[in-house]
Amino acid sequence: MINLWLDDERDPNNRKIQELFGAEPGMIWVRTADAAISRLKSNNVAWVSLDHDLGTTQTGYDVAKWIEERAYYGELSQLTWTIHSANIEGSRLMRAALENADEYWRTTKN
Repeated sequence: MINLWLDDERDPNNRKIQELFGAEPGMIWVRTADAAISRLKSNNVAWVSLDHDLGTTQTGYDVAKWIEERAYYGELSQLTWTIHSANIEGSRLMRAALENADEYWRTTKN
C-alpha cells in the first residue's frame, strides 16, 4: 500500500513541507489529477493528501469526485485522506466529496 501526495509544487520529502503540511517521507508525489487517478486505480493507496490548485484545468476536486464515485459503486477500497490546500472553497468541496466517500464505505460494510 502506498501513501499518495497530490501537489503541483510542494515536494512531500522536503522537511519544511512535512512540518507545514503534514507530508511524510516516502510519499508518492504526483503533480496532476490524472496521475493521482492513475495511482488510485491500482486500488493500492492507503492514504491520499490532496491539494486543490494544480496549475491546470483539473484540480484536486476532480480527484475527490472520482474517489467519491468509486466509493459509491464499491470500486475503490477505503482509504484515509487529508487535504492540504490553502484554497478555502476548493478544500470545502473536496472535503464534502470525501466525506460522502467515507459514508459510502461505512454503509457498504454493514
